[in-house]
Amino acid sequence: MPPFPGPQSEFEEDSAAFGGLPSNIWDCLRGKGRRRVGWTKSAVAIAQSSCKCSRLNILLVFLPAAWALHYVQSMSHTVQFAFCFVAIIPLCKLLDYGAENIALYCGKDVGDLIIVTLNNAIEAILAICLLARCQLRLLQSTIVGVVLLRLLLVPACSFITGGARVPSQELHPHQSELNQTLLTTGVLAILLPAAFFAALGSFNFPGNNDIALSDDVRGDILKISRGLAVILLGVYVCSRIFLHGSDSGLHEHKDAPEELKEMVVKMAEKEPEVNPWACAIVLVVTVALMSVTAEFMVRSIEPMQESLQIKAEWFGLVLLPFVSAAGECILSLAYYVHFHLKEYLGTPRSAPKTLAEARSIDLSIQFLIFWLPLLVLLAWATDKPLSLLFDLFEVVLLIGATFLVNYVTADAKTNWVEGVMMLALYIMIALTAWFYSGQPAVRTMLACTSVQEALAAQGVPPDSSFTNISFAGFQATLDDSQISNFTDHLRDLKKLYDVLKQMENK
Repeated sequence: MPPFPGPQSEFEEDSAAFGGLPSNIWDCLRGKGRRRVGWTKSAVAIAQSSCKCSRLNILLVFLPAAWALHYVQSMSHTVQFAFCFVAIIPLCKLLDYGAENIALYCGKDVGDLIIVTLNNAIEAILAICLLARCQLRLLQSTIVGVVLLRLLLVPACSFITGGARVPSQELHPHQSELNQTLLTTGVLAILLPAAFFAALGSFNFPGNNDIALSDDVRGDILKISRGLAVILLGVYVCSRIFLHGSDSGLHEHKDAPEELKEMVVKMAEKEPEVNPWACAIVLVVTVALMSVTAEFMVRSIEPMQESLQIKAEWFGLVLLPFVSAAGECILSLAYYVHFHLKEYLGTPRSAPKTLAEARSIDLSIQFLIFWLPLLVLLAWATDKPLSLLFDLFEVVLLIGATFLVNYVTADAKTNWVEGVMMLALYIMIALTAWFYSGQPAVRTMLACTSVQEALAAQGVPPDSSFTNISFAGFQATLDDSQISNFTDHLRDLKKLYDVLKQMENK
Protein backbone atom coordinates (compact mmCIF):
# COMPACT_ATOMS: atom_id res chain seq x y z
CA MET A 1 0.00 0.00 0.00
CA PRO A 2 1.42 3.41 -0.89
CA PRO A 3 2.45 5.44 2.14
CA PHE A 4 0.39 8.38 3.34
CA PRO A 5 2.78 11.22 4.15
CA GLY A 6 1.71 13.29 7.08
CA PRO A 7 3.79 16.48 7.40
CA GLN A 8 1.80 19.59 6.57
CA SER A 9 4.91 21.40 5.27
CA GLU A 10 5.33 18.89 2.48
CA PHE A 11 1.71 19.49 1.53
CA GLU A 12 2.21 23.24 1.30
CA GLU A 13 5.28 22.91 -0.92
CA ASP A 14 3.52 20.84 -3.57
CA SER A 15 0.19 22.60 -3.72
CA ALA A 16 0.25 25.61 -5.95
CA ALA A 17 -2.80 24.49 -7.81
CA PHE A 18 -6.41 23.91 -6.81
CA GLY A 19 -6.47 25.97 -3.65
CA GLY A 20 -3.63 24.36 -1.71
CA LEU A 21 -4.06 20.74 -2.73
CA PRO A 22 -1.68 18.47 -4.68
CA SER A 23 -1.60 19.18 -8.38
CA ASN A 24 -0.18 15.75 -9.22
CA ILE A 25 -2.79 13.01 -9.66
CA TRP A 26 -0.49 10.37 -8.21
CA ASP A 27 0.03 12.54 -5.13
CA CYS A 28 -3.75 12.80 -4.78
CA LEU A 29 -4.13 9.02 -4.93
CA ARG A 30 -1.41 8.65 -2.32
CA GLY A 31 -3.27 11.06 -0.05
CA LYS A 32 -0.39 13.48 0.01
CA GLY A 33 -1.04 16.53 2.18
CA ARG A 34 -3.88 14.93 4.09
CA ARG A 35 -4.14 13.20 7.43
CA ARG A 36 -3.62 9.49 6.95
CA VAL A 37 -6.83 7.45 7.11
CA GLY A 38 -6.34 3.76 7.80
CA TRP A 39 -8.18 0.94 6.09
CA THR A 40 -10.15 0.08 9.23
CA LYS A 41 -11.41 3.64 9.68
CA SER A 42 -12.20 3.80 5.98
CA ALA A 43 -14.23 0.59 6.16
CA VAL A 44 -16.13 1.86 9.21
CA ALA A 45 -16.84 5.20 7.52
CA ILE A 46 -18.11 3.47 4.37
CA ALA A 47 -20.36 1.18 6.43
CA GLN A 48 -21.73 4.12 8.41
CA SER A 49 -22.32 6.12 5.23
CA SER A 50 -24.35 3.25 3.81
CA CYS A 51 -26.58 3.43 6.87
CA LYS A 52 -26.93 7.11 7.60
CA CYS A 53 -25.37 9.43 4.99
CA SER A 54 -28.59 9.31 2.99
CA ARG A 55 -31.98 7.98 3.89
CA LEU A 56 -32.25 6.76 0.32
CA ASN A 57 -29.68 4.06 1.12
CA ILE A 58 -32.44 2.02 2.70
CA LEU A 59 -33.41 1.27 -0.88
CA LEU A 60 -30.29 -0.92 -1.18
CA VAL A 61 -32.50 -3.83 -0.08
CA PHE A 62 -33.99 -3.69 -3.58
CA LEU A 63 -30.62 -4.60 -5.14
CA PRO A 64 -30.53 -8.33 -4.28
CA ALA A 65 -34.28 -8.51 -4.88
CA ALA A 66 -33.87 -7.04 -8.37
CA TRP A 67 -31.15 -9.54 -9.22
CA ALA A 68 -33.22 -12.44 -7.91
CA LEU A 69 -36.32 -11.36 -9.85
CA HIS A 70 -34.33 -11.28 -13.07
CA TYR A 71 -33.94 -15.07 -12.92
CA VAL A 72 -37.61 -15.71 -12.11
CA GLN A 73 -39.07 -16.46 -15.52
CA SER A 74 -42.70 -16.10 -14.44
CA MET A 75 -42.17 -12.61 -12.96
CA SER A 76 -43.62 -9.63 -14.82
CA HIS A 77 -41.09 -7.55 -16.77
CA THR A 78 -42.71 -4.43 -15.34
CA VAL A 79 -41.91 -5.61 -11.79
CA GLN A 80 -38.35 -6.46 -12.81
CA PHE A 81 -37.88 -3.01 -14.34
CA ALA A 82 -39.35 -1.29 -11.26
CA PHE A 83 -37.06 -3.14 -8.84
CA CYS A 84 -33.96 -2.43 -10.95
CA PHE A 85 -35.04 1.21 -11.29
CA VAL A 86 -35.35 1.63 -7.50
CA ALA A 87 -32.15 -0.34 -6.78
CA ILE A 88 -30.06 2.03 -8.92
CA ILE A 89 -31.11 5.12 -6.90
CA PRO A 90 -29.08 4.33 -3.73
CA LEU A 91 -26.14 3.19 -5.88
CA CYS A 92 -26.09 6.68 -7.39
CA LYS A 93 -25.93 8.19 -3.88
CA LEU A 94 -23.13 5.80 -2.90
CA LEU A 95 -21.25 6.86 -6.02
CA ASP A 96 -21.71 10.49 -4.96
CA TYR A 97 -20.27 9.68 -1.52
CA GLY A 98 -17.13 8.11 -3.00
CA ALA A 99 -16.72 10.93 -5.51
CA GLU A 100 -17.06 13.64 -2.84
CA ASN A 101 -14.45 11.96 -0.63
CA ILE A 102 -11.93 11.50 -3.42
CA ALA A 103 -12.57 15.12 -4.43
CA LEU A 104 -11.21 16.20 -1.00
CA TYR A 105 -7.80 14.96 -2.14
CA CYS A 106 -7.92 16.81 -5.48
CA GLY A 107 -9.29 20.25 -4.68
CA LYS A 108 -12.50 22.07 -5.51
CA ASP A 109 -12.07 22.49 -9.26
CA VAL A 110 -10.74 19.05 -10.20
CA GLY A 111 -12.97 17.53 -7.53
CA ASP A 112 -16.03 19.02 -9.20
CA LEU A 113 -14.92 17.56 -12.53
CA ILE A 114 -14.57 14.11 -10.91
CA ILE A 115 -18.00 14.41 -9.27
CA VAL A 116 -19.63 15.51 -12.54
CA THR A 117 -18.04 12.63 -14.45
CA LEU A 118 -19.07 10.02 -11.89
CA ASN A 119 -22.57 11.46 -11.59
CA ASN A 120 -22.99 10.77 -15.29
CA ALA A 121 -21.86 7.17 -14.79
CA ILE A 122 -25.34 5.60 -14.59
CA GLU A 123 -26.51 7.34 -17.77
CA ALA A 124 -23.31 6.31 -19.54
CA ILE A 125 -23.76 2.69 -18.37
CA LEU A 126 -27.38 2.65 -19.55
CA ALA A 127 -26.30 4.11 -22.89
CA ILE A 128 -23.60 1.46 -23.36
CA CYS A 129 -26.10 -1.31 -22.52
CA LEU A 130 -28.57 0.05 -25.08
CA LEU A 131 -25.76 0.38 -27.64
CA ALA A 132 -24.67 -3.22 -27.07
CA ARG A 133 -28.24 -4.41 -27.67
CA CYS A 134 -28.51 -2.13 -30.74
CA GLN A 135 -31.53 -0.23 -29.41
CA LEU A 136 -30.19 2.91 -31.03
CA ARG A 137 -33.44 4.83 -31.34
CA LEU A 138 -34.20 4.36 -27.64
CA LEU A 139 -30.58 5.28 -26.91
CA GLN A 140 -30.93 8.60 -28.74
CA SER A 141 -34.19 9.42 -26.94
CA THR A 142 -32.54 8.61 -23.61
CA ILE A 143 -29.57 10.87 -24.38
CA VAL A 144 -31.90 13.77 -25.18
CA GLY A 145 -33.95 12.97 -22.09
CA VAL A 146 -30.86 13.00 -19.87
CA VAL A 147 -29.78 16.39 -21.21
CA LEU A 148 -33.28 17.86 -20.82
CA LEU A 149 -33.65 16.50 -17.29
CA ARG A 150 -30.25 17.87 -16.23
CA LEU A 151 -30.95 21.21 -17.90
CA LEU A 152 -34.49 21.75 -16.68
CA LEU A 153 -35.88 19.46 -13.97
CA VAL A 154 -32.92 19.10 -11.59
CA PRO A 155 -31.83 22.78 -11.58
CA ALA A 156 -35.51 23.78 -11.37
CA CYS A 157 -35.92 21.79 -8.13
CA SER A 158 -32.67 23.29 -6.85
CA PHE A 159 -33.60 26.87 -7.72
CA ILE A 160 -37.08 26.52 -6.21
CA THR A 161 -35.91 24.99 -2.92
CA GLY A 162 -32.70 27.00 -2.61
CA GLY A 163 -34.22 30.31 -3.65
CA ALA A 164 -37.26 30.08 -1.40
CA ARG A 165 -35.54 32.03 1.38
CA VAL A 166 -33.56 34.63 -0.56
CA PRO A 167 -34.47 37.12 -3.34
CA SER A 168 -31.88 35.59 -5.67
CA GLN A 169 -28.94 33.20 -5.75
CA GLU A 170 -25.62 33.64 -7.52
CA LEU A 171 -23.89 31.59 -10.19
CA HIS A 172 -20.23 31.86 -11.13
CA PRO A 173 -20.35 34.36 -14.04
CA HIS A 174 -17.10 33.11 -15.59
CA GLN A 175 -18.31 29.51 -15.69
CA SER A 176 -21.88 30.45 -16.69
CA GLU A 177 -20.67 32.30 -19.78
CA LEU A 178 -18.58 29.33 -20.89
CA ASN A 179 -21.43 26.89 -20.17
CA GLN A 180 -23.80 28.88 -22.37
CA THR A 181 -21.34 28.70 -25.27
CA LEU A 182 -20.62 25.00 -24.78
CA LEU A 183 -24.30 24.16 -24.55
CA THR A 184 -25.12 26.07 -27.73
CA THR A 185 -22.21 24.44 -29.57
CA GLY A 186 -23.35 20.95 -28.58
CA VAL A 187 -26.95 21.54 -29.66
CA LEU A 188 -25.89 23.07 -32.98
CA ALA A 189 -23.69 20.03 -33.64
CA ILE A 190 -26.83 17.85 -33.32
CA LEU A 191 -28.78 20.25 -35.55
CA LEU A 192 -26.35 19.90 -38.48
CA PRO A 193 -27.06 16.23 -39.40
CA ALA A 194 -30.81 16.85 -39.01
CA ALA A 195 -30.56 19.85 -41.35
CA PHE A 196 -28.51 17.79 -43.82
CA PHE A 197 -31.10 15.00 -43.81
CA ALA A 198 -34.03 17.42 -44.04
CA ALA A 199 -32.44 19.15 -47.05
CA LEU A 200 -32.71 15.85 -48.91
CA GLY A 201 -36.49 15.92 -48.41
CA SER A 202 -36.48 12.93 -46.09
CA PHE A 203 -38.78 14.00 -43.28
CA ASN A 204 -41.97 13.17 -45.19
CA PHE A 205 -41.76 9.44 -44.41
CA PRO A 206 -43.67 6.98 -44.42
CA GLY A 207 -42.84 5.99 -47.87
CA ASN A 208 -39.87 8.24 -48.22
CA ASN A 209 -37.44 9.43 -50.78
CA ASP A 210 -35.14 6.82 -52.34
CA ILE A 211 -32.32 9.38 -52.49
CA ALA A 212 -32.33 10.11 -48.74
CA LEU A 213 -33.27 6.67 -47.42
CA SER A 214 -30.31 4.69 -48.66
CA ASP A 215 -27.16 3.12 -47.31
CA ASP A 216 -25.07 5.68 -49.19
CA VAL A 217 -26.74 8.61 -47.45
CA ARG A 218 -26.53 6.83 -44.12
CA GLY A 219 -22.83 6.30 -44.72
CA ASP A 220 -22.39 10.02 -45.37
CA ILE A 221 -24.29 10.89 -42.19
CA LEU A 222 -22.13 8.48 -40.18
CA LYS A 223 -18.98 10.11 -41.56
CA ILE A 224 -20.34 13.56 -40.68
CA SER A 225 -21.30 12.37 -37.18
CA ARG A 226 -17.91 10.84 -36.47
CA GLY A 227 -16.14 13.98 -37.60
CA LEU A 228 -18.40 16.12 -35.42
CA ALA A 229 -17.80 13.74 -32.50
CA VAL A 230 -14.03 14.21 -32.71
CA ILE A 231 -14.47 17.99 -32.88
CA LEU A 232 -16.83 18.03 -29.87
CA LEU A 233 -14.39 15.96 -27.81
CA GLY A 234 -11.66 18.44 -28.68
CA VAL A 235 -13.91 21.34 -27.63
CA TYR A 236 -14.66 19.67 -24.29
CA VAL A 237 -10.99 18.97 -23.55
CA CYS A 238 -10.09 22.58 -24.38
CA SER A 239 -12.86 23.85 -22.09
CA ARG A 240 -11.56 21.74 -19.18
CA ILE A 241 -8.02 22.98 -19.75
CA PHE A 242 -9.34 26.54 -19.78
CA LEU A 243 -11.30 26.06 -16.53
CA HIS A 244 -9.00 23.76 -14.57
CA GLY A 245 -5.61 23.93 -16.24
CA SER A 246 -4.51 27.32 -14.91
CA ASP A 247 -2.68 27.87 -11.65
CA SER A 248 -5.66 29.73 -10.20
CA GLY A 249 -8.96 27.90 -9.92
CA LEU A 250 -12.45 29.19 -10.48
CA HIS A 251 -12.66 30.26 -6.85
CA GLU A 252 -9.77 32.69 -7.39
CA HIS A 253 -11.43 34.42 -10.32
CA LYS A 254 -12.15 38.10 -9.66
CA ASP A 255 -15.90 37.57 -10.20
CA ALA A 256 -16.17 34.41 -8.09
CA PRO A 257 -19.04 34.50 -5.53
CA GLU A 258 -17.93 34.91 -1.92
CA GLU A 259 -19.76 31.76 -0.84
CA LEU A 260 -17.76 29.75 -3.38
CA LYS A 261 -14.51 31.05 -1.86
CA GLU A 262 -15.75 30.06 1.59
CA MET A 263 -16.61 26.58 0.33
CA VAL A 264 -13.07 26.14 -1.01
CA VAL A 265 -11.59 27.13 2.37
CA LYS A 266 -13.88 24.69 4.21
CA MET A 267 -13.06 21.95 1.72
CA ALA A 268 -9.32 22.48 2.28
CA GLU A 269 -9.81 22.28 6.05
CA LYS A 270 -12.14 19.26 6.02
CA GLU A 271 -10.44 15.92 6.57
CA PRO A 272 -11.63 13.00 4.41
CA GLU A 273 -13.25 10.01 6.10
CA VAL A 274 -11.89 7.46 3.63
CA ASN A 275 -8.43 7.03 2.15
CA PRO A 276 -8.20 7.53 -1.64
CA TRP A 277 -7.56 3.87 -2.46
CA ALA A 278 -10.63 2.81 -0.48
CA CYS A 279 -12.60 5.48 -2.38
CA ALA A 280 -11.39 4.01 -5.65
CA ILE A 281 -12.48 0.51 -4.57
CA VAL A 282 -15.92 1.81 -3.55
CA LEU A 283 -16.31 3.51 -6.93
CA VAL A 284 -15.25 0.41 -8.90
CA VAL A 285 -17.57 -1.89 -6.95
CA THR A 286 -20.48 0.55 -7.20
CA VAL A 287 -20.02 0.97 -10.96
CA ALA A 288 -19.89 -2.83 -11.36
CA LEU A 289 -23.15 -3.25 -9.41
CA MET A 290 -24.77 -0.47 -11.42
CA SER A 291 -23.64 -2.05 -14.69
CA VAL A 292 -25.20 -5.42 -13.91
CA THR A 293 -28.41 -3.84 -12.59
CA ALA A 294 -28.66 -1.54 -15.61
CA GLU A 295 -28.20 -4.50 -17.96
CA PHE A 296 -31.03 -6.37 -16.23
CA MET A 297 -33.21 -3.27 -16.50
CA VAL A 298 -32.46 -2.81 -20.21
CA ARG A 299 -33.43 -6.43 -20.91
CA SER A 300 -36.87 -5.84 -19.42
CA ILE A 301 -37.54 -2.60 -21.35
CA GLU A 302 -38.84 -3.96 -24.64
CA PRO A 303 -41.26 -6.55 -23.14
CA MET A 304 -42.52 -3.95 -20.67
CA GLN A 305 -43.13 -1.41 -23.44
CA GLU A 306 -45.15 -3.96 -25.38
CA SER A 307 -47.23 -5.01 -22.38
CA LEU A 308 -47.96 -1.46 -21.16
CA GLN A 309 -48.21 0.11 -24.66
CA ILE A 310 -45.78 2.89 -23.72
CA LYS A 311 -44.33 4.76 -26.68
CA ALA A 312 -40.56 4.48 -26.98
CA GLU A 313 -40.21 8.23 -27.39
CA TRP A 314 -41.74 9.02 -23.98
CA PHE A 315 -39.98 6.08 -22.38
CA GLY A 316 -36.58 7.38 -23.47
CA LEU A 317 -37.23 11.09 -23.05
CA VAL A 318 -38.85 10.97 -19.60
CA LEU A 319 -38.77 7.65 -17.74
CA LEU A 320 -35.26 6.23 -18.25
CA PRO A 321 -33.37 9.50 -17.54
CA PHE A 322 -35.24 9.82 -14.25
CA VAL A 323 -33.26 6.88 -12.79
CA SER A 324 -30.30 8.94 -11.59
CA ALA A 325 -32.21 12.16 -10.87
CA ALA A 326 -34.94 10.57 -8.76
CA GLY A 327 -32.81 10.72 -5.61
CA GLU A 328 -31.83 14.35 -6.13
CA CYS A 329 -35.40 15.48 -6.78
CA ILE A 330 -36.73 13.55 -3.77
CA LEU A 331 -34.07 15.06 -1.50
CA SER A 332 -34.73 18.57 -2.84
CA LEU A 333 -38.45 18.27 -2.20
CA ALA A 334 -37.82 16.75 1.25
CA TYR A 335 -35.55 19.69 2.11
CA TYR A 336 -38.19 22.14 0.92
CA VAL A 337 -40.91 20.53 3.06
CA HIS A 338 -38.55 20.27 6.03
CA PHE A 339 -37.67 23.97 5.78
CA HIS A 340 -41.29 25.12 5.71
CA LEU A 341 -42.17 22.75 8.54
CA LYS A 342 -39.42 24.34 10.65
CA GLU A 343 -40.69 27.79 9.74
CA TYR A 344 -44.23 26.81 10.76
CA LEU A 345 -43.05 25.38 14.10
CA GLY A 346 -40.80 28.38 14.76
CA THR A 347 -37.63 26.31 15.27
CA PRO A 348 -34.16 27.77 14.50
CA ARG A 349 -33.10 27.49 10.87
CA SER A 350 -29.73 27.49 9.16
CA ALA A 351 -28.67 30.53 7.17
CA PRO A 352 -29.91 30.46 3.55
CA LYS A 353 -27.43 29.78 0.77
CA THR A 354 -26.75 32.53 -1.71
CA LEU A 355 -24.83 30.26 -4.11
CA ALA A 356 -27.14 28.47 -6.55
CA GLU A 357 -26.67 24.73 -7.01
CA ALA A 358 -26.30 24.35 -10.78
CA ARG A 359 -23.92 21.40 -11.10
CA SER A 360 -26.56 19.51 -13.08
CA ILE A 361 -26.07 21.97 -15.96
CA ASP A 362 -22.41 20.93 -16.02
CA LEU A 363 -23.62 17.31 -16.09
CA SER A 364 -25.80 17.93 -19.13
CA ILE A 365 -23.00 19.74 -20.96
CA GLN A 366 -20.56 16.91 -20.29
CA PHE A 367 -23.09 14.32 -21.48
CA LEU A 368 -23.81 16.32 -24.62
CA ILE A 369 -20.28 17.13 -25.78
CA PHE A 370 -18.27 14.34 -24.15
CA TRP A 371 -20.30 11.19 -23.57
CA LEU A 372 -22.44 11.47 -26.71
CA PRO A 373 -19.43 11.86 -29.07
CA LEU A 374 -17.70 9.06 -27.17
CA LEU A 375 -20.71 6.79 -27.75
CA VAL A 376 -20.68 7.64 -31.48
CA LEU A 377 -17.01 6.65 -31.71
CA LEU A 378 -17.63 3.52 -29.61
CA ALA A 379 -20.46 2.57 -31.99
CA TRP A 380 -18.03 3.07 -34.89
CA ALA A 381 -15.57 0.70 -33.25
CA THR A 382 -18.30 -1.91 -32.70
CA ASP A 383 -19.83 -1.49 -36.18
CA LYS A 384 -23.12 0.02 -34.97
CA PRO A 385 -24.77 2.75 -37.11
CA LEU A 386 -25.23 5.27 -34.27
CA SER A 387 -25.04 8.79 -35.65
CA LEU A 388 -25.86 12.34 -34.58
CA LEU A 389 -28.98 12.26 -36.75
CA PHE A 390 -31.69 12.82 -34.13
CA ASP A 391 -35.44 13.03 -34.43
CA LEU A 392 -36.43 16.55 -35.49
CA PHE A 393 -38.82 16.79 -32.52
CA GLU A 394 -35.95 16.06 -30.12
CA VAL A 395 -33.69 18.59 -31.80
CA VAL A 396 -36.35 21.27 -31.35
CA LEU A 397 -36.72 20.32 -27.67
CA LEU A 398 -32.97 20.71 -27.13
CA ILE A 399 -32.93 24.09 -28.85
CA GLY A 400 -35.85 25.32 -26.74
CA ALA A 401 -34.34 24.08 -23.47
CA THR A 402 -30.98 25.64 -24.36
CA PHE A 403 -32.63 28.97 -25.10
CA LEU A 404 -34.43 29.03 -21.74
CA VAL A 405 -31.43 27.91 -19.68
CA ASN A 406 -29.09 30.40 -21.35
CA TYR A 407 -31.65 33.14 -20.77
CA VAL A 408 -32.11 32.22 -17.09
CA THR A 409 -28.37 32.08 -16.38
CA ALA A 410 -27.39 35.09 -18.54
CA ASP A 411 -27.08 37.44 -15.54
CA ALA A 412 -25.41 34.76 -13.33
CA LYS A 413 -28.35 35.01 -10.92
CA THR A 414 -31.39 32.80 -10.35
CA ASN A 415 -34.54 32.86 -8.26
CA TRP A 416 -37.37 30.48 -7.45
CA VAL A 417 -39.69 31.93 -10.11
CA GLU A 418 -37.18 31.06 -12.85
CA GLY A 419 -37.04 27.58 -11.36
CA VAL A 420 -40.83 27.34 -11.72
CA MET A 421 -40.54 28.35 -15.39
CA MET A 422 -37.92 25.66 -16.05
CA LEU A 423 -40.08 23.07 -14.28
CA ALA A 424 -43.11 24.17 -16.32
CA LEU A 425 -41.22 23.71 -19.60
CA TYR A 426 -40.09 20.23 -18.57
CA ILE A 427 -43.67 19.21 -17.71
CA MET A 428 -44.87 20.59 -21.08
CA ILE A 429 -42.19 18.54 -22.86
CA ALA A 430 -43.19 15.38 -20.97
CA LEU A 431 -46.85 15.95 -21.84
CA THR A 432 -46.12 16.49 -25.54
CA ALA A 433 -43.77 13.50 -25.73
CA TRP A 434 -46.51 11.21 -24.39
CA PHE A 435 -48.42 11.61 -27.68
CA TYR A 436 -45.40 11.54 -30.01
CA SER A 437 -44.46 8.29 -31.76
CA GLY A 438 -41.26 9.40 -33.47
CA GLN A 439 -40.09 9.68 -37.08
CA PRO A 440 -39.91 6.37 -38.95
CA ALA A 441 -37.28 7.79 -41.28
CA VAL A 442 -34.80 8.36 -38.45
CA ARG A 443 -35.62 4.94 -37.00
CA THR A 444 -34.86 3.39 -40.39
CA MET A 445 -31.49 5.15 -40.60
CA LEU A 446 -30.58 3.80 -37.15
CA ALA A 447 -31.45 0.19 -37.95
CA CYS A 448 -28.62 -2.30 -37.41
CA THR A 449 -29.41 -3.82 -40.79
CA SER A 450 -29.18 -2.26 -44.23
CA VAL A 451 -31.65 0.51 -45.02
CA GLN A 452 -33.44 -1.62 -47.63
CA GLU A 453 -33.87 -4.47 -45.13
CA ALA A 454 -35.24 -2.01 -42.57
CA LEU A 455 -37.72 -0.67 -45.14
CA ALA A 456 -38.78 -4.21 -46.07
CA ALA A 457 -39.40 -4.96 -42.38
CA GLN A 458 -41.79 -1.98 -42.35
CA GLY A 459 -43.72 -3.34 -45.33
CA VAL A 460 -42.06 -1.24 -48.03
CA PRO A 461 -41.14 -3.47 -51.05
CA PRO A 462 -37.42 -3.57 -51.92
CA ASP A 463 -36.16 -1.52 -54.85
CA SER A 464 -39.26 0.68 -54.67
CA SER A 465 -39.17 4.11 -56.24
CA PHE A 466 -40.86 7.03 -54.49
CA THR A 467 -42.71 10.10 -55.68
CA ASN A 468 -43.43 13.34 -53.82
CA ILE A 469 -47.00 14.62 -54.27
CA SER A 470 -48.62 17.86 -53.16
CA PHE A 471 -52.36 18.42 -53.49
CA ALA A 472 -54.58 21.02 -51.78
CA GLY A 473 -52.07 21.58 -48.98
CA PHE A 474 -51.53 17.82 -48.50
CA GLN A 475 -47.95 16.55 -48.91
CA ALA A 476 -46.70 12.98 -48.90
CA THR A 477 -44.10 10.67 -50.41
CA LEU A 478 -45.54 7.45 -51.89
CA ASP A 479 -44.03 4.32 -53.37
CA ASP A 480 -45.17 2.64 -56.62
CA SER A 481 -47.95 0.53 -55.07
CA GLN A 482 -49.26 3.50 -53.08
CA ILE A 483 -49.23 5.67 -56.21
CA SER A 484 -51.20 2.97 -58.07
CA ASN A 485 -53.82 2.76 -55.33
CA PHE A 486 -53.98 6.53 -55.12
CA THR A 487 -54.56 6.76 -58.88
CA ASP A 488 -57.37 4.19 -58.73
CA HIS A 489 -59.06 6.20 -55.98
CA LEU A 490 -58.78 9.37 -58.05
CA ARG A 491 -60.43 7.62 -61.00
CA ASP A 492 -63.28 6.45 -58.76
CA LEU A 493 -63.71 9.99 -57.44
CA LYS A 494 -63.77 11.32 -60.99
CA LYS A 495 -66.52 8.87 -61.94
CA LEU A 496 -68.52 9.86 -58.84
CA TYR A 497 -68.08 13.52 -59.71
CA ASP A 498 -69.33 12.93 -63.25
CA VAL A 499 -72.43 11.10 -61.97
CA LEU A 500 -73.20 13.90 -59.50
CA LYS A 501 -72.71 16.50 -62.22
CA GLN A 502 -75.18 14.71 -64.50
CA MET A 503 -77.73 14.49 -61.70
CA GLU A 504 -77.34 18.21 -61.01
CA ASN A 505 -77.95 19.06 -64.70
CA LYS A 506 -81.11 16.96 -64.78
